[in-house]
Amino acid sequence: MKRIVILGSGFGGMEAAVGLDKLFHRTKDVEVLIISEQNHFLFTPLLPQIASSYINPRHIVQTVRDLRSRRHFRFRRDTVHSIDLENRRIELTTDSVLYDYLVIALGSHTEYFKVSGAREHTWDFKSLEDAVVLRERIIDACEHADHTVDAAERRRYLTFIVVGGGYTGVELLAEMRDFMFGYVAKKYRGIPREEIRLILVEAGQSILNGVHPSLRKHALKRLHGEGIEIRYNSPVTRCFEGGIEIGGKEILEAGTVAWAAGVRAHELVEKLPGPHDRIGRALLNQYLQLEGHSEVFIIGDSAAAADATEAPRVAPVAISQGRIAARNIAHLERKEPLEAYHYVSQGMLVSLGMNDAVVNILGLRIHGYFAWLFWNAVHLFKLVGVKKQLQVALDWSLSMLFPRDAAIVRRPKGCKICAAQLK
Repeated sequence: MKRIVILGSGFGGMEAAVGLDKLFHRTKDVEVLIISEQNHFLFTPLLPQIASSYINPRHIVQTVRDLRSRRHFRFRRDTVHSIDLENRRIELTTDSVLYDYLVIALGSHTEYFKVSGAREHTWDFKSLEDAVVLRERIIDACEHADHTVDAAERRRYLTFIVVGGGYTGVELLAEMRDFMFGYVAKKYRGIPREEIRLILVEAGQSILNGVHPSLRKHALKRLHGEGIEIRYNSPVTRCFEGGIEIGGKEILEAGTVAWAAGVRAHELVEKLPGPHDRIGRALLNQYLQLEGHSEVFIIGDSAAAADATEAPRVAPVAISQGRIAARNIAHLERKEPLEAYHYVSQGMLVSLGMNDAVVNILGLRIHGYFAWLFWNAVHLFKLVGVKKQLQVALDWSLSMLFPRDAAIVRRPKGCKICAAQLK
């Protein structure tokens, strides 16, 4: 019995599992096994809408076993501690698993660029739990600002900073703006609208790199028009309780700082032999194989092309790489020529909050309300399962008719920002 092990249940890992199941479902001596810490698949493009109370957190996750349905691949929820390439062994929490082929789709983790205090005093935004905890923090800050007499303290509570001007940072801050001005300013009588401050901090000279200039111009106009401050050429050099330091000298006080400035390859990938790029991704050949180990494929955020062809760290790239990896494993088994992976842009979609987005697809560049409708339609279509599609569609519809849900469901434990601020 040959075993194909897939590490990770994200976009790339699930696509590889589905592809392998199709290719080997009639082959009784091949086993496909997914190993992941989480027992679900997370639709990450909608994470910003969790932070703004636009949709229910459970509506963008689907358990792996539900996704498997009648497919034959197996699933195991466990933590991977190490990868022994020489013996083709995966060390897990309880035991170990041998493999004949390995697909590594472990994603990435937040890159703090060695900024002092960033890990301790900012809010991460990578997982579903991160989004839920950030949502609780935003609402909690508003609850305290509502009855705070001291004007300076209230302004600090109502100052929100997002570090990183990429797609995630822009979409997150746009959603926060919708929540703060569309709900908080109306429902919290002790919060003047003019005291709400939203700041996007970017180390580079522009935001939304890779977006067509005309669409970026529209995005900037929209963000500025909705009261968002954008700080360019502003590298964060220090984070502390209650704010950040820019360029080693300027201090910005804020009650909440969300970090969306970059990602780094998974720790296990960084430990693999062979060359790596500046953010720890393994440099692979054109077939997505690890150097010196033709049975190991790496896909998604932890994979980099050896020819320096840069592909963005987005879901469509992981999905296409998952398909190629699955087919190449089948080709190896059948002693057929392998397929090379070539990055081809499938377009770009960025939400700018309620009723606005920028879209560049198939040479068509649109922005505004119809772009927003298109953004919604695409993401609704890509959600896995009719149940999740209906749940998210209903969330969107109800949010247009009724106020957003601002109930604090849970109090974050081990608050990164001094707990005394919220007492």
